[in-house]
Amino acid sequence: MSSISPPTSCTSRLRRVTSCADSPYRAGSDSAACTDSTRSARSSASAASACSRSDRADASSGEVDAAPGPPLVRPRIRRPYKPLPYPDCWDSPEAYVERLLHFATTSDIFQILCGGVHILDFFTNEPGIFQAAIPQDWQAYILQCEPMRFLDLLMRDDLNAEMDPQPPEGLVGYIKEIRNLSLNREFAPRKEKLPKLTRMVSVGMKPKKMHEVSNFANYVDTLAEDISTGYQKDITHFIDFGSGQNYLGRALASSPYNKQIIAVEGREHNIVGAKELDMHAGVAEKPKVMRNKKLYMQQLDSMIPEGQLDERALKRAANPPKLSDKYVPDFRPINVSEAVYTPEDGKGFIRYIEGRLESGDLADVISQVEKDPLADEKGRNDPSLMAISIHSCGNLSHHGIRSLVLNPRVQAIAIVGCCYNLMTEKLGPPTYKHPYMRPSLQALNGRVVRESERRDPQGFPMSDRLSSYRDAGIRLNITARMMACQAPQNWTELESDGFFTRHFYRAVLQKMFLDRGVITKVRHNDTLTDNDSSYQSPFNVSTNPVIIGSLRKACYASFKSYVRGAITKLTTNSEYHEYCDIIGEKMTDVTDEEIEQYEKAYGPRKRELSAVWSLMAFSAIATESLIVTDRWLFLRQHPELVQDAWVESVFDYRESPRNLVVVGVKRAISEEQDRS
Repeated sequence: MSSISPPTSCTSRLRRVTSCADSPYRAGSDSAACTDSTRSARSSASAASACSRSDRADASSGEVDAAPGPPLVRPRIRRPYKPLPYPDCWDSPEAYVERLLHFATTSDIFQILCGGVHILDFFTNEPGIFQAAIPQDWQAYILQCEPMRFLDLLMRDDLNAEMDPQPPEGLVGYIKEIRNLSLNREFAPRKEKLPKLTRMVSVGMKPKKMHEVSNFANYVDTLAEDISTGYQKDITHFIDFGSGQNYLGRALASSPYNKQIIAVEGREHNIVGAKELDMHAGVAEKPKVMRNKKLYMQQLDSMIPEGQLDERALKRAANPPKLSDKYVPDFRPINVSEAVYTPEDGKGFIRYIEGRLESGDLADVISQVEKDPLADEKGRNDPSLMAISIHSCGNLSHHGIRSLVLNPRVQAIAIVGCCYNLMTEKLGPPTYKHPYMRPSLQALNGRVVRESERRDPQGFPMSDRLSSYRDAGIRLNITARMMACQAPQNWTELESDGFFTRHFYRAVLQKMFLDRGVITKVRHNDTLTDNDSSYQSPFNVSTNPVIIGSLRKACYASFKSYVRGAITKLTTNSEYHEYCDIIGEKMTDVTDEEIEQYEKAYGPRKRELSAVWSLMAFSAIATESLIVTDRWLFLRQHPELVQDAWVESVFDYRESPRNLVVVGVKRAISEEQDRS
């Protein structure tokens, strides 16, 4: 069996990705870690040629599906060569998926780093988390590495090259495994030159948002064209899940796209703000308010106390305007008037629908489009929808993906998710089959929310494959999901030093809370006794979370400033009066000398914390692969409805690290089925 050598430029020591070759997210890196049963037999050159991310299956004359059974001719539609952007060392999607699920459920170190430990409890147990979580033969090597040097090892170095000192074999094997299970994040726009957002349309966008909107608007437009060509079915409306300020919808409704947008948003103030931006961009018109000036001025005069009226106001009061009985005055202020949207042939249009989506069922939304069509609205009698979203948070991504199989009117979806920590959990709390997974604990000063006990059918995992894997299913607690939101490939030395310091301060403060009786230890497995070796294990013991949130920048200047700032915030928080009293009672008498003693005692162990945090963030790359793969598998489990499903990168990872879009296209309906 031949193996695919990692690209030589992987040895680059750049702090940020400067090319696809030096990124662990590039397909084919360190493929020697793959087992013989899953390694491709092709050579490096042929693999690069066959499986390049830029190679797309442009089946202009139709493509024959290689699945067992009678040949199925796919409609003409451009899509990635591989339905999942897995590394080239895997022969098939099934080989990749099976190894990913097997690794996630059998690797102790992965389960410990992805959900088994929390930085809050780094110093609340002895031995500490570093000693308990990291294999002993890794520890000395990791501690002698500078933080950025260690990040290079995890994500950039050529692991097959000679190193001095040489990292432990087990650590190298683990890094290779994570790299080979990481979905490719290399990005190449479908068009070399994208339509430029006009200055009026891009108002309010930061560079990151401009990059996302310009690329995704073009992606969606191209996808809709492909569907029209391949299925002879035009997409008439694009429904944006959680439209926010509607930056994407506004770009799509404007030239050169001129699409019809249904913007669904749950927050009224976002819709109000979006409509103001629509008027500014020329997508909507400012209403023309026709009013009698004399009557309007008299109305304004009536709001002023009589003794404060000036001479002109007194004259207006003495000579009121003469009006007919049929005249209806309009006293609306111009700045709060409703924007006017007028559909025109060949131009885009936006329709806002306020409401919170609780599932993928869009019956109410679609009924509003069908029952209240506008005169010149394209597809008003037969709307054909594509669900789209840039960074829909938590379960909202699930709703967007499910909409393809729940609504006959939805013909395609293109969903980019984010905020995995906001997803709910479908399978409930971890069982004895998940020995390292911490339950999601309730913060003492937080709102009472126990998502893990809800067994929310809309939560993670979506697919039957992950829900029933090895009977127990695959669970991700909030710690694992939160870490999947990290972007360690983008960390600079200055940025990483800053958040390593913040995490260190927070972990030491948690130890102070424990020692002073603010919090107590919580044991996860109540069936264990003092005689059990696991009873005092850091994997069985946590402490009560306390929400602090962000503090003023000055509070991070020193540990003493941080402690003082945190105590002040916790004792003056108006939302949690009861807990404010406890913090005040236990913490206000802490002295500067005591704070300095804690910092002196735990300062030498800051490197332990930064190393574990780096390993957690690196390991969570595979956690994100699990989440995205689960969404793809959900679409694949509905072959009677879904013709095509794939995942690919739509943004530059350096600009927007949550850059994977999940695409689904509904199966074409034959004329016979359509008539029936």
